[in-house]
Amino acid sequence: MATKYLKMPNDESSSSSSSSSILIQVSETLPSLESVHDFLSSSSPGCGAVSVFVGITRNNFEGKVVTNLEYEGYTPMAIRELHAICCDARAMYPGVERLVAAHLLGDCPVGGASVVVGCNSPHRKEAMRCTEYLIDELKARVPIWKKEIYEGDEGSVWKENLEWREGRRRRVMAKENHV
Repeated sequence: MATKYLKMPNDESSSSSSSSSILIQVSETLPSLESVHDFLSSSSPGCGAVSVFVGITRNNFEGKVVTNLEYEGYTPMAIRELHAICCDARAMYPGVERLVAAHLLGDCPVGGASVVVGCNSPHRKEAMRCTEYLIDELKARVPIWKKEIYEGDEGSVWKENLEWREGRRRRVMAKENHV
């Protein structure tokens, strides 16, 4: 299992892994939602918001019955890219104190979780925007690939990352209104 607890430069706490501000995991298992919540809510008394996104495997795609997904990835590079995304998020959303970015490798059945991202922040809007940024950037930048397995004779297909096509980003996050 590849799990990294990372300290950000502005952390004032000790350097032990339990006090680190980023949890990154790329492995055959995901952290439990309870452990994600505990990580995001611990040691942050000034944060009143925790936002988490969990990606779940659907049972269908374009009229085909999906039985499961298989994920492959280049783990060392995926971890480095997730760290870079978290650093970018911290720069964009300075109120965020803790971040989580975890992706499953291997088999993911229908109804199973394949990705978890989240953060904490003093206020909900910043936490929710940061969480959206984390999942959008993960899908666009991290070297993890998905094979969709279909029921019966439908076979399987390696899925194209729709956030990138012809070397250009296709999906754009909703523009933030700073009111």
